[in-house]
Amino acid sequence: MSAVYSSFFGRLRFGFLHRLLYLWARSESIGNAAFDLHLDRDTPIIYVLPYRSLSDLIVLDRECRKAGLPRPVRAPVGGLEEQESYAFLSKEQAWVGRPDPRGQSPRLLRAISAVEERQCNEVQLVPVSVFWGQSPDVESSPIKLLFAYNWAVGGRMRKLLAILLHGRKIRVRFGEALSLKDLVAEQLGHERHVRRTGRLLRVYFRQQRGAVVGPDLSHRRTLLKGLLQSQMVRAAIEKKALEKGIDPGKARKDAARYANEIASDFTYSIIRFMEVVLSWFWNKLYDGIRINHIERVQRIARGNEIIYVPCHRSHIDYLLLSYILFQNSLTPPHIAAGINLNMPVIGGILRRGGAFFMRRTFKGNQLYTAVFNEYLHTLFSRGFPVEYFIEGGRSRTGRTLDPKTGMLAITLRSYLRSSRRPIVFVPVYVGYERVLEGRTYLGELRGQEKKKESFFDIFRVLSALKLRFGKVAVNFGEPVSLNGFLEQQQPGWRQRDYGPDYRPEWLSETTRQLARSLANAINAAADANPVNMVALAMLSTSRLALDEPALKRVLNTYKSLLSRVPYSPSMTLPDMDGQAMIEYVEGMQFMGRQSDALGEILFLDEPQAVLMTYYRNNVLHLVALPALIACLFLNNPRMSREQIDKLVSAIYPYLQGELFLQWQEAELPGVISSWIDGLIAEGLLREEAGQIKRPDPSSSEFVLLSLLARSILQMLERFYMAAALLLNNPNGSLTAEELETLCTVMAQRLSILHGLNAPEFFDKTLFRQFIQRLNDLQVIRTDSEGRLQYLPGLEDIAENTAKRVLSAEIRLSIRQVARSSNTAPIAPVEPA
Repeated sequence: MSAVYSSFFGRLRFGFLHRLLYLWARSESIGNAAFDLHLDRDTPIIYVLPYRSLSDLIVLDRECRKAGLPRPVRAPVGGLEEQESYAFLSKEQAWVGRPDPRGQSPRLLRAISAVEERQCNEVQLVPVSVFWGQSPDVESSPIKLLFAYNWAVGGRMRKLLAILLHGRKIRVRFGEALSLKDLVAEQLGHERHVRRTGRLLRVYFRQQRGAVVGPDLSHRRTLLKGLLQSQMVRAAIEKKALEKGIDPGKARKDAARYANEIASDFTYSIIRFMEVVLSWFWNKLYDGIRINHIERVQRIARGNEIIYVPCHRSHIDYLLLSYILFQNSLTPPHIAAGINLNMPVIGGILRRGGAFFMRRTFKGNQLYTAVFNEYLHTLFSRGFPVEYFIEGGRSRTGRTLDPKTGMLAITLRSYLRSSRRPIVFVPVYVGYERVLEGRTYLGELRGQEKKKESFFDIFRVLSALKLRFGKVAVNFGEPVSLNGFLEQQQPGWRQRDYGPDYRPEWLSETTRQLARSLANAINAAADANPVNMVALAMLSTSRLALDEPALKRVLNTYKSLLSRVPYSPSMTLPDMDGQAMIEYVEGMQFMGRQSDALGEILFLDEPQAVLMTYYRNNVLHLVALPALIACLFLNNPRMSREQIDKLVSAIYPYLQGELFLQWQEAELPGVISSWIDGLIAEGLLREEAGQIKRPDPSSSEFVLLSLLARSILQMLERFYMAAALLLNNPNGSLTAEELETLCTVMAQRLSILHGLNAPEFFDKTLFRQFIQRLNDLQVIRTDSEGRLQYLPGLEDIAENTAKRVLSAEIRLSIRQVARSSNTAPIAPVEPA
């Protein structure tokens, strides 16, 4: 096969075999697709395959032709005197057995010599991997080793079976070109140049195989046995036996039971089965899946331990993400799932699909904690991709929830223990135009108790398939390197060895900062779909209704503003104008229409309005800052840029705490200035003689500015409630729990008095988070008895700032209710 194409008979044979193979085979390029390689077409190109295979060469030639790249069976351009443009790292395969890794490709040796002797100025080496299926199978199943490309490389017989069984699913991965000129630039001598080139190529192929096929899996029983032999688990077994006065063998059996309860049983057949089922499901349920920025994952897949941290909106989040990764030839992750999902039938399928199960709390069970921590450490250290939800549970309000730090703390401690494999977090935003559990969330938003998951939920899901669910977007955010984060937060953290039980003093705060950074990164990758945009506009109206031309203009303005001043490079916007958005959302039955003599009015009824708060909250953070700027002009006709900057900066930390906004204090002035310029460009503000002025109150532009401002007014009102209650009670008289209860009761009362149909307005969790934010910002502090002591800065926030953004009527109403809390107990108002 040294010259498969150079002679007439070689070309004839190659063409015949190509046609024969592609009667059955189907192939595609993945990852760094050929057209993204940025190759210099005037410089010689040598494609390098990991081992000798005619079928792989045929597939490579096919993909090069499809992508318009120079073909491997043709002579390279640029002065390199070779008949063909490919090389193999290992020798001919036998019918059974493995390729011989010894020796070097003569063509590769000649190319290195040509560059060393300056016969050719440069040669580009392009490593190429060809995958016939992708199966990280268990080592105890020798038959499965024949089924797909994995870590056990067989001979020609295995390749023949791979062609027959997986010829319809061939994927080709082109790597980034290696420069031979750069490799020999140090003039280390021919032998060292050859070894260095071979080593770099082998490392690439090994990392690429791990990224696409997944790490080499041990048998599950072998893995579990290894867990029980670890130092941490053995110490926990001995401790339990001593404390409980039981036989160590019984404690060991408990540890084995915990390990069996936790560990996944990743099975390729289930992955392929779920791929087929989910392909039908997504096509039945959704009009399409939009995937954005997946190339970020493909770039870092080699050589890194990837941890996916998606937002959690629905139970199908993890199915959707695994499906997308598998479809794009990335290894599906091991997924942390609550033990409540380990139900009959469903639990077994999820476990074989990569789920590992965890209890809601580890408190008081040190043996379970040790087994779980060691299991995660094994996954991380072996390079298995992992997925967990830092929010803990699904968001019922549509907001990103305050992150839980448990899994992150385990991850950090594992990394401190062994940091040989870099860990990279990949934030993922999943945006639905209609969430599958929408009916359940509607009930919970109205105050109903959360329902426990059961096997019969699947039938309730199937009954909802008659609805139109639109599209779903999956946006991959900017990856976060754990090493880089630790260097920023704790310089010099590598200067000591960390044992499995060691917890540095800074671990808790660093974990909390990491959690917030990841939540910010998830929000930065948000997708604003038509339902989100309509919800933003309609819920800002006083009567939940707007005439069609006005709604169209609002939607066009919002989209134009977000295009002009993007929240982040990762966010995405709908590819339709305002009129198309209206028709699309109306077609999904999210709003109604009424005609009168003056035209068409679009409106939300009560259930629609409550549910639309969920979709508005998905993207409220995208407009929070321009909305806050707009709020300043509801009560003020003109302001200077300096005044705007000062007032926005004073309120921003509280918005940031609730909405996980991405900007830090140092970059805020520039961001505020950009938003002011954007509002001016859209005609919602104007600048004259060094002053920023609002439009005439009778103009349509002022209506638009007011609608934008109202999108966050309820949030600002909640902030003012908490501050007013603190200020109208003796300093140090309230605990955090008492303040939280008073805030909730006040919000319930105000919602009745002012006709607000927004259950989240009196959500206890939001008040709890705000009180915690006041603590973090040292505006209040908790004394030894648990009482809240507020500092002088609170009054400035509550009065001087609030009067700039809230109407006199709202401020007066809040102060009256706050004063009444001093004189009489307020009975809680049950949600409607």
